[in-house]
This record gives sequence, C-alpha cells and structure tokens, in this order.
Amino acid sequence: MKILLLNGPNLQLLGSREPGIYGSDTLAGIVCEVKNLAAELQCTIEDHQSNVEGELVSLIGSARLNGFDGIILNAAAYTHTSVALRDAISAVSLPVIEVHLSNTAARESFRHQSFIAPVCCGVIAGFGKDSYLLALRAMHALLNRNK
Repeated sequence: MKILLLNGPNLQLLGSREPGIYGSDTLAGIVCEVKNLAAELQCTIEDHQSNVEGELVSLIGSARLNGFDGIILNAAAYTHTSVALRDAISAVSLPVIEVHLSNTAARESFRHQSFIAPVCCGVIAGFGKDSYLLALRAMHALLNRNK
C-alpha cells in the first residue's frame, strides 16, 4: 500500500505560524509521525509540500502512474479556491482524504466552503496533528476494504 501525502501553501511554516490555530508541531514532525504509523500499518508514505498550486495538481495527476493507491491532502488555502485541484482529484480516480489541522468550519466564513471535499472520500479536520494520523488510519481501512 503506497500513499501520497500532499501539503499545500504555508504549511512549511508550521511550528511558528499562528500556533494558537495550528499548534506548535512542525510539518517535519507531523510527517515523521505519519511515517512511523505507516510503518506499523505496513504501508509506504511519500510526502511533498508545495506553495505552488500547479505542482500539487501535477503530483495528483501523476499519482496513479507512480503507483500510489491513495492520497491524503492538506490543500491549505487552496481548499477554498482551487477548481484545478478539484478537477485533478476527480480525474485521477484514486481515493483522496482531505485533512486540516484546524476546524475550518469554526473559522472565518470564507474557510467554510471546500472546493475539494465533494470529490474526496472524506474530510478530517480540527484535531491538530492527529488529523493526519486519523486520515492515514481511514485511508488504510478504506484501501483494505476495497482489495
């Protein structure tokens, strides 16, 4: 089982960026915990972070060709703006789980709409770094059910 973990704009700043909202964990620390859990679940994680929408679109678009079984995506601000990410998710025909550290529904009104949620298997938000771990467990269960 091979899972692509994608992180969008500004997430490289985790640990110092608005810790009251996003917590004090760094992206590297979160990815390390996800990879440790992946090893326990006997699956592989490949992670990428980009501030460039087109790079994320390309990574999603090539995921199937690169042997990925599913995608965990924190599109960050692109969640609320990107038709291109939505279209890439629809086109790739892989299960995608949307993940967020904060509870976007409890934040500013412009964060309440996700362009990508309707084409994802599910959304996990509001649990800090545990959102990623929950997403990995959910993806693992989903992929095992669909074998």
